[in-house]
Amino acid sequence: MPRIYNFSAGPSVMPETVLEQARDEMLNWQGRGLSILEMPFTGDDFKSIMAEAEADLRDLLAIPDNYRVLFMHGGATAQLSLVPMNLLGGKKTAAYADLGYWSGRAIDEAKRYCDVTLAASGKSLAYTDIPPPDAWKTDLNDAAYCHITANETADGLEMNWQPETGNVPLVADMTSNFLTRPINVSEFGLIYAGAQKNIGPAGLCLVLIRDDLLGRATPLTPKVFQYGVQAENNSRYNTPLTYGIYLAGLVFRWLKDQGGMAAMERESRAKSGLLYELIDNSNGFYTCKIAPAARSRVNACFHLGDPALEPDFLDEARKNGLFHLSGHKRIGGLRASLYNAMPLESVEVLARFMDDFAQRRG
Repeated sequence: MPRIYNFSAGPSVMPETVLEQARDEMLNWQGRGLSILEMPFTGDDFKSIMAEAEADLRDLLAIPDNYRVLFMHGGATAQLSLVPMNLLGGKKTAAYADLGYWSGRAIDEAKRYCDVTLAASGKSLAYTDIPPPDAWKTDLNDAAYCHITANETADGLEMNWQPETGNVPLVADMTSNFLTRPINVSEFGLIYAGAQKNIGPAGLCLVLIRDDLLGRATPLTPKVFQYGVQAENNSRYNTPLTYGIYLAGLVFRWLKDQGGMAAMERESRAKSGLLYELIDNSNGFYTCKIAPAARSRVNACFHLGDPALEPDFLDEARKNGLFHLSGHKRIGGLRASLYNAMPLESVEVLARFMDDFAQRRG
């Protein structure tokens, strides 16, 4: 069976060349006579794999020397707890921007550990736009940090700018748009991103943290989840997700071969622009409620003007090899996730199907 057009929000499509290399190295990595899955994480071979992965990531994002790269367990959802556990540092308040579904999940989890003040809220905008800079709270001095969700995967919103937080560290969940465009890492105190969108297998989470934020964990934080402990041990305090790190390293190398972050941003804008142009020119057959300036480049969320046609749309899409186009279960509608490994040609196939479906059923 040929490979499908996989528009899943995660775990998502991966570069075929990466999967092919992993397949070829599955039983015998570089002639060592064993699989990465069997390789001891304390040995020189795995240490070199991990070091190369980190070096390539640092090169891709120009990560400053005073930031540590941590390969953590539990995906991004674990970080909803680990961020307050590691960064409160004796303070009782943290600031959060309420921008959509995943922001809400982060806020609910943070309330288990501290008081939450809203730095901004998109509720009055029905979560269809990012609140403008002048609507953000500027007096955050009592907060240990300010948390934003850079891309709302379920809602289809993306932040294209960072709020001014003064001396309060800015923390960003970049799970779904990490490595899709250049970023200035030094504008953030901490960035975290689950791997299953643009990096590799589910379960792994990348954490980029500024040195001065290490060592702030609350006493009850398990040592295995303390940023400082993992930093001191090069993410090997316990057995890391060895195969996930290996695959992430292959993806980082693939990204460099594609031209790096500037090339990824051009590609993501081309892919999302193609879909949004079709939606906007469909005379209401397809609709996108998100304000144009806030539309996500990686999670295009949309609806049919007649919701009753959605089951037919999804059924016909599958018959054409187009899979996983349902919207998030809490949001509804349709969603096409356009992560780095999704080729432009695949999006063109989706666009042709959508245009044909509209012509026949409109």
